Amino acid sequence: MIRGAIFDLDGVLLDSLGIWYDLGMRYILGMGMEPVPGMSETLFSMSMEQGAEYLKRTFSLEKSEEEIIGDLEQILRDYYYKEVSAKEGAEQLLAFLQKQGVKMAVATSSPRPHVMEALKRLGLFFYVQEIITTSEVGESKHSPRIYELAAHSLGFPAEEILVFEDSLYALKTAKAAGFRCVGVYDAQGESNQRGLKTTADLYLQSLLDFLENWHELACEQSGSLKIM
Repeated sequence: MIRGAIFDLDGVLLDSLGIWYDLGMRYILGMGMEPVPGMSETLFSMSMEQGAEYLKRTFSLEKSEEEIIGDLEQILRDYYYKEVSAKEGAEQLLAFLQKQGVKMAVATSSPRPHVMEALKRLGLFFYVQEIITTSEVGESKHSPRIYELAAHSLGFPAEEILVFEDSLYALKTAKAAGFRCVGVYDAQGESNQRGLKTTADLYLQSLLDFLENWHELACEQSGSLKIM
């Protein structure tokens, strides 16, 4: 029986991965400068601190790295507060699971204020019982701690909880911790979709696929997941 669900946010419930790819470009264009070729690809793999150092050096910025980080964080805040949209099928999926009596939590690497504001603005906040962030936990999703804390908040063991993730490394972490795992496709996300599909108990090209096929997924005889 599935009695709980834990959702990643970016790339699963929110169509937000693009901002992390475009963040540096938005910043440079906002300063009236022209981005250099390949800049977005270079910055995408960097931490915020590394990205600030890269931008300062590449564009000979007079601002300190701390000031650049502050500017980037403001762009992110404005995006989550005003721009970000829900992924197609997100509200329908949450409403369906709520109707089935499934309790839900969010486990994310995004800052709590951004998460709460985006979910409230999009009408998704009241579906969720708990929000847990990696910064609050003090560990990334390479550790199962965030999933374990979310499971504790829901009150169910790992084997009775679905974890929805779009990143292969995070899905592997949850899988190794005993959770039932759903891999979610995002066009701007995980490059190894074959690995995501192989690792997951269930793979979704779209969140709507869960709703369209739920009656088949609920059939234990087929070996698929059973929704409470």
